[in-house]
Amino acid sequence: MSDRVAENVGALVRRLSRHLNRKITDVLALLFRHKSAGSLGAVAGFAIAVVFAWKFLRPSRSRRTSDRRKPRASPSTSREAAGADPSRSEGFVPVSPLKVSDAIEAVASPVELTLGQIVRKRLGGCRKMTCQLLGVILEEKTPEELQKHATLRLSVLEVLEEISKYCDLYLMETVLDDESEERVLSALENGGVFQTGSLIKDKVLFCSTDVGRTSFVRQLEADWHIDSNLEIISQLLRFIRFQLYISEMESGQIAPNVFTSTCLEQFFS
Repeated sequence: MSDRVAENVGALVRRLSRHLNRKITDVLALLFRHKSAGSLGAVAGFAIAVVFAWKFLRPSRSRRTSDRRKPRASPSTSREAAGADPSRSEGFVPVSPLKVSDAIEAVASPVELTLGQIVRKRLGGCRKMTCQLLGVILEEKTPEELQKHATLRLSVLEVLEEISKYCDLYLMETVLDDESEERVLSALENGGVFQTGSLIKDKVLFCSTDVGRTSFVRQLEADWHIDSNLEIISQLLRFIRFQLYISEMESGQIAPNVFTSTCLEQFFS
């Protein structure tokens, strides 16, 4: 039925074209009998109008011809297309459904950071750190105890190693005599603090007063300072970017740039 209608339309267009050709021929013959500037202008205008009319008619014919030549889909092909997976017809690759157990496991097991990643995140890009020895790296809490013995806290070894990878680390302490210095250096060396190469003996500083330790920190222009003396922490508030106060008692928020922890390894965990 549609083919017959298309053929009738094509025949009508062809008859219309022949009729236009005859009319154009008659008009041209009449105009050339009476040659004048106005006549020639009319001929040119009429020719332009005919060209545009012809271009307008041609695409419609070509479209109808292409539609008429388009093959019909067979019934079997139609049935196959109707039963096909819509995702395949649109070019999508079928994906197997996600198991509920997999989703629950993904939510319940977050990615665990390594110690190195935690240390780097805590340091926040800082490149220099100063750290007190008593109560932080050593078991002893007072200079008087160092006159008898010096004991390294083995739990801080791994943290110290990671810190020394990412920043310039200086250890410092107030001592009462030269023998205390020797005990401290011996404890650090025997515990393996100097084995990695990042931390050397020249970066272990000693002074005779707490004021001297404060002066060391300011002269080194440290980004981070770790101490168990709250008075020194308070004195350095204006000069140090970040500080970590080591205290067995919960002291609350001291200042926006001061953190509190019971021990060094807990802060970097």
